Amino acid sequence: MLLDFLTYPFLRYTFLTGILIGIIAPLLGTFIVVRRQSLIADALSHVTLAGISFGLMAEKKYGWVISPIYSGMVFSVIGSIFIEKLRTVYKAYQEISIPIILSAGVGLSVIFISIADGFNTDLFNYLFGSVSAVTINDFYVISGVAAFVLVIIWLFFKELFAMSFDEEQATIAGLHVKWINMLFIILTALVIAASIRIVGVLLVSALMTLPVAASMRIAKGFKQMIFLSILFGEVAVIFGIISGYYLDIPPGGTIVMTSLFILLIAIGIKKIRK
Repeated sequence: MLLDFLTYPFLRYTFLTGILIGIIAPLLGTFIVVRRQSLIADALSHVTLAGISFGLMAEKKYGWVISPIYSGMVFSVIGSIFIEKLRTVYKAYQEISIPIILSAGVGLSVIFISIADGFNTDLFNYLFGSVSAVTINDFYVISGVAAFVLVIIWLFFKELFAMSFDEEQATIAGLHVKWINMLFIILTALVIAASIRIVGVLLVSALMTLPVAASMRIAKGFKQMIFLSILFGEVAVIFGIISGYYLDIPPGGTIVMTSLFILLIAIGIKKIRK
């Protein structure tokens, strides 16, 4: 079954990219869920869609060759910075920054798609993921993002852990909460933009939250929760890619449904333990 993924280069890059995404998406998702900011992934995914739409529009209407994955990353990072800035503006209602940026992302997407005269096959692949869309350049970019994320998490794990559970106490303890928050949300933006090739813009938030939700039911500590989240994410991504190729369907949907199935199993195990 895996022979094709070892034989054909484009499938090999897709498979390796999926493994990387299966690590970094649930890894960051663990911190996001614990911080009760799950909707940030949805907001940034829609901003990423705006960036992708801009890249496709620029090439179709004006002949500017802009890789949608790069334009998606730029828009996603800018959106993440705006979210963090708005959180400081609305200190008593910080969660309002998320629907503001989400709305902006949807609005820009509609405008760019309309200017480009509607949807096309490329945009469909970005929305729901594709087994054949990953190029060697995409693999190198995503590998760089994955390495950057892992290094930052390793360097600032204690700070992120402290801030995830009690941001006020972390501030009192002298941590640079403002800048670490900014760094973290930029990492989230990069991971979301990097995941679009495999999972799709509209489904990437599920990969960052469903494996974490499943691991929360059975994990006995934070580090174990991270490990199980990555394990569940990898199972969902690998199964989604393989089934997507052999069934000729977008892998994003299968990845999400596999993650949901794992979540239901975890909930069942929790009830059996009780």
